[in-house]
Amino acid sequence: MPDCVMRQSRGAGRLFLQLHILILCTVLMQGLCHAEIHDRVVAFVDNQAITLSEFTLQYERTRKVSPAVTREEVITTMINRLLLLREARKYRIEALSPEEIVREYIDLKIRAFIRVPESEIEAFYGTNIARFAGKDFDQVRDEIERYLMEKDLNVRLRETIAGLRKGAYIRVQLTPE
Repeated sequence: MPDCVMRQSRGAGRLFLQLHILILCTVLMQGLCHAEIHDRVVAFVDNQAITLSEFTLQYERTRKVSPAVTREEVITTMINRLLLLREARKYRIEALSPEEIVREYIDLKIRAFIRVPESEIEAFYGTNIARFAGKDFDQVRDEIERYLMEKDLNVRLRETIAGLRKGAYIRVQLTPE
């Protein structure tokens, strides 16, 4: 076989091999380069994201307990929870679940500082005596104290969350229903 025919034959063979490698790489790269959105983000709290699947799960759970709850109320609660968790972790509070961490933080940093004066308990009893159906003060004193403590706790918790929100970057991308 003449030398020029051999070179053409080898050149065609290399070209054929290169073409097959190029096609094979293209096919393989399609599988690797194929991007798909698995879950979208509905809210950001600083560098933490709340995904649509997390939100949907929480919304469904909450609706079972409180059917009238709105999507905005649920996302707000989720954001507040993230803020409280982050703050609790600054104090190295640890527990088995995130809910326990938040509860422990609230007990240590908020509830521990609430004191209801005896005069306030007595005043509440005096102005709401009709609600206690003839029970004397000693019978309902602890119940009144718990109620007033919880009321004060809610006020202080709202203030704490408002402060945490001021110091955080929050962006909600939840689409209306």
